[in-house]
Amino acid sequence: MDHIKNLTAGQLRTDMPPLNIGDTVRVYVRVKEGTRVRTQMFEGTIIAKKGGGISETFTVRRISYGVGVERVFPVHSPNIDRVEVVRRGKVRRAKLYYLRHRVGKRARVKEKI
Repeated sequence: MDHIKNLTAGQLRTDMPPLNIGDTVRVYVRVKEGTRVRTQMFEGTIIAKKGGGISETFTVRRISYGVGVERVFPVHSPNIDRVEVVRRGKVRRAKLYYLRHRVGKRARVKEKI
């Protein structure tokens, strides 16, 4: 097990801000279209974090044209350009899956002051 940690230690990112459940974040993702590479932004609420080490991921949820969209991002992926924390959320749970069943103002997370 230590051999795997030693191999992946050089690939871990150190430029990521601390991400917590309930935070609203802007994730800038590199998208390759043919020969061009552009950056696309995805803004939403972190509803789950999972794993550890090189395989750590976080799930971001947002409402787009009335439809809930969730994307799972690997924390240490080279395709993530940067992550900005827009606001900190005040939550008491590790997973916010209950937001999937809520719409409008009920789907908001309180802001940590």
